Amino acid sequence: VMAKGVEDTSFYLYNRLVSLNEVGGEPDHFGTSPAQVHAFFAERAACWPLAMSSASTHDTKRSEDVRARINVLSEVPELWRERVGAWHWKNLPFLRSEDGQPVPDPNDEYLLYQTLVGAWPLEPLGPDGTEELTRRMQAYMEKATREAKLHTSWINPDPAYDRGLAEFIAEVLRPDAESGFLGDFLPFQRTVAELGMVNSLAQTLIRLTAPGVPDVYQGQEIWDFSLVDPDNRRPVDFALRERLLDDLERRATEVDGAALARELLAGWADGRIKMHVTRAALGLRAALPRVFVGGYLPLAAEGARAEHVLAFARVSGGEAAITVAPRLVATLTRGRGLGIPHADDWAGTVLALPSDLAGLYRDALTGEELRVEARDGACSVPLDVLLKDLPLALLERA
Repeated sequence: VMAKGVEDTSFYLYNRLVSLNEVGGEPDHFGTSPAQVHAFFAERAACWPLAMSSASTHDTKRSEDVRARINVLSEVPELWRERVGAWHWKNLPFLRSEDGQPVPDPNDEYLLYQTLVGAWPLEPLGPDGTEELTRRMQAYMEKATREAKLHTSWINPDPAYDRGLAEFIAEVLRPDAESGFLGDFLPFQRTVAELGMVNSLAQTLIRLTAPGVPDVYQGQEIWDFSLVDPDNRRPVDFALRERLLDDLERRATEVDGAALARELLAGWADGRIKMHVTRAALGLRAALPRVFVGGYLPLAAEGARAEHVLAFARVSGGEAAITVAPRLVATLTRGRGLGIPHADDWAGTVLALPSDLAGLYRDALTGEELRVEARDGACSVPLDVLLKDLPLALLERA
């Protein structure tokens, strides 16, 4: 009942924010507070320290990177509503009619726009890329509408609805379409993609360092914008990932860690930045095995941007590793224009630490060293210093 009735039917009908419609998910559960996250991780550390932590599997409806993009929409509802309304009117001439009803209906059209925002490729699309993306969207939307079982289904397909939907997608994605949809859509999508990149790095770092045994699904070492099967069953280009890893290791010998971090962030679209975070976090886990099956200590930020930080320490004896990840990055950067957080965004905000975590730390992501000193029984780290090169940090106690 859960699989066929909910995940494979209702989850294709209830399209409020489709990143919530994940296997095992609860779309009516909208967001989680840092306090709830800390409580979950503390319980897991105490009771199930070896449970698997995964973000993408063979069965997910959308990859972790697609969901990270779509999650951004929850922070910009007014802008999103405005753009969806504009796109609907631009694409109105492409709607077909069946028995007096539009094809696709508004709910399916809304699902398509969210899917395009989440799955749009990073590389510029030439004719071949446009054709491939069109085929992928047509196949996905056919599956989604047939699983929804409202207008068509696998058992009782409606060829007219299926055909009308496929033709609508082809027209919407046609580069020379007079509607101007792509001209309006692409700038918005690029902004969401940049914010989604930060979301993805944050969730990757948290998953790799929080209590549990992290799982990296094949291909997710770099950006992957796959949808439900068969889209996520496409061959993984492991040769590309090997080349990127070799390049990453070579660059690490040529420039210092902070310069490399800035380089990777500036060229984030090539995927090396996600591989860098994955490599650094897994390397630290291997170096400090007792820490990552040890205790879990929630950490809190203080100051103007405190709500935009999720931080925790993993501790064992005198060893410690501290994870600092941004959250709600669209809200964080909205005042200066949506984008990647930088040092100025964290001015006046510090990460508070207990005095027993004082000491010398090295950021595994940048190589930068930071001395944390105790004053009056407590310590604090200015976030505009800690996050000056990357919007996240992984500190190892030296």
